[in-house]
Amino acid sequence: MTRKDNVSERAIQLVWFRSDLRTLDNTALSEAAARGPVIGIFLRCLSQWQDHGHGANKLDFLQRGVHVLRNELEGYRIPLLHRDIDRFEAAPEALLEIAEQTSAEGLHFNQEYPLNERRRDEAVAKKLREAGFQVHAHRDAVAFAPGELLTKDDDYYKVFTPFSKAWHRRLDSDRLALKGEPVAQPATGVDSDPIPALPELEDAPVDGRLWPAGQNAAADRLQRFLRYRAHHYNQQRDFPECRGTSELSPYLALGMISWRQCLQAVMSENDSHLADGDQGLTAWVNELIWREFYQHIAVGFPRVCRYRPFQEDTEALKWRDDDQGFAAWCEGRTGYPIVDAGMRQLVSQGWMHNRLRMVTAMFLSKHLLIDWRRGEAFFLRHLVDGEFCSNNGGWQWAASTGTDAAPYFRLFNPTTQAQRFDPQGEFIAEQLPALAELSAKQRHAPPKDVLENLDYPPPIVDHKAAQQRALDAFKQLKNP
Repeated sequence: MTRKDNVSERAIQLVWFRSDLRTLDNTALSEAAARGPVIGIFLRCLSQWQDHGHGANKLDFLQRGVHVLRNELEGYRIPLLHRDIDRFEAAPEALLEIAEQTSAEGLHFNQEYPLNERRRDEAVAKKLREAGFQVHAHRDAVAFAPGELLTKDDDYYKVFTPFSKAWHRRLDSDRLALKGEPVAQPATGVDSDPIPALPELEDAPVDGRLWPAGQNAAADRLQRFLRYRAHHYNQQRDFPECRGTSELSPYLALGMISWRQCLQAVMSENDSHLADGDQGLTAWVNELIWREFYQHIAVGFPRVCRYRPFQEDTEALKWRDDDQGFAAWCEGRTGYPIVDAGMRQLVSQGWMHNRLRMVTAMFLSKHLLIDWRRGEAFFLRHLVDGEFCSNNGGWQWAASTGTDAAPYFRLFNPTTQAQRFDPQGEFIAEQLPALAELSAKQRHAPPKDVLENLDYPPPIVDHKAAQQRALDAFKQLKNP
């Protein structure tokens, strides 16, 4: 007789929460609750996460999100069990032990797509199935599982625009449908575990009030975005002084809100349309599709999960060893105000405006010709929304090593970018108080004689010279 023969029709279902810290529109939770009483599980894996580069801001946000999730689950009488494990390799045994202790029928989880996470989940599924437990892996973080959207040659898309067109073409109401909310269940006889405090981390996290955790905070942020900014998103999103973006990326990264909830909200504002209609709303939809595109890339081209460039010929690019320049970039003292303002925002808020992510990333990889992987790691260490696929995709775009990459000869002029996207220098003045008393023109590029009386450094590299150096480095790939 198998384990399946021994369990009742309404046997206990385990739900393993990871980057899906919500009770609403959660596929794994909804499917599990339809089968029987649910027990939630959270495995905290600090050592592995820190090895992956996640810093205090992301870990603190996650910790607070788990606290909120625990309280929300208790409203349905769903307990949340907590286990600390060091490495992903310990996950199969930890989950098997819980399954045996609770006499569960099976385990449910929502799929994650970076390489190490996929290997972890494969090992978990193998271990539990061999022991007679059911394992259900659900598609939840994306509209289409990697491999569902392929080119005519049955290859993964390498360019965003045709991927986006295929995504829109095949999206239907079933994929957009919100998942059912669980109902209050009979008591399972299992109590929630206390959530242990985080151990002392290398860096102190930013003020948690900047990023309140949980699905209610995410829903509130979405509603405020739709009410006040979404319809102007295409016009305002590139201006860092203007609060024109959704600021939902941390909540999407940890699944405190789903892409379905976001798109349903867009359709309610846009006459049920996603691809046309209000230009602000459709521009924002495009950004959500970018997030999915990069998750497909992680599966279709796993080399990007192994610290390798997407464009394989750029593997031979000769990056500069410049610790002094890298430190100046990290500390926001390159002498280019818009770059330094962006880096100061990152360190002080755990977040950076998207236009400035492009500007600062391109400055490091092109102006300083420093390996993009160093910058990618620095971002991940500080970002509250740090998520491998999007962070890696964005950095490789800026460095001209990735999908849809900026042409190698494109190198943003930081001063021109500042003049265009922070015309009055208001954002610069906010982040760099030493420049606040200057005129707008001087804030963009302080003259040498003015710098003598300011606590602000001169540019560490000449724009034209840096541009030529980057061009020469990339041309060597064509003519080694």
